[in-house]
Amino acid sequence: MQAAEIVESRAGLDLGEKWCDEFLTFKLGEEEYAIDILKVQEIRGFERPTRIANAPHHVLGVVNLRGVIVPIIDLRLKCGFHDCQYTETTVVIILNVGDRVAGAVVDSVSDVLELSREQISEAPDMSTGIDSSYILGLGTIESRMLILIDIERMIGSAELGSMG
Repeated sequence: MQAAEIVESRAGLDLGEKWCDEFLTFKLGEEEYAIDILKVQEIRGFERPTRIANAPHHVLGVVNLRGVIVPIIDLRLKCGFHDCQYTETTVVIILNVGDRVAGAVVDSVSDVLELSREQISEAPDMSTGIDSSYILGLGTIESRMLILIDIERMIGSAELGSMG
């Protein structure tokens, strides 16, 4: 199966012959990841959320964003990183996942890039900190390698439903 078909089947997209899409790139540790820009509502500086009892360790809590209670998920913790520090470059990407709004904590945001289907290849089967079912493929642009994430599948799971 071609990588474009994998992206198409996992994301439910009709890529067509001239498919090209924009992705927001960000860092988790030393690796660079990318998500569909259409899922991004805004990018905010990190502020400590209000903790929720019995939440999974990667759900840091909730914040009130203009009257909407938004769960904040640290993607670094969800992906198995242990030494997560909150610095001036740490940001929260506010996302629209399904019919919910959620925040994803990342080390830093890089830029918005456009990738054509020729720049996307299937991700190799390997054990990494991130569940391979969340990986749509690998994007290459110049010398950069981007791990394309299905953010809706990654954080739109039952854990958000349990947050209210």
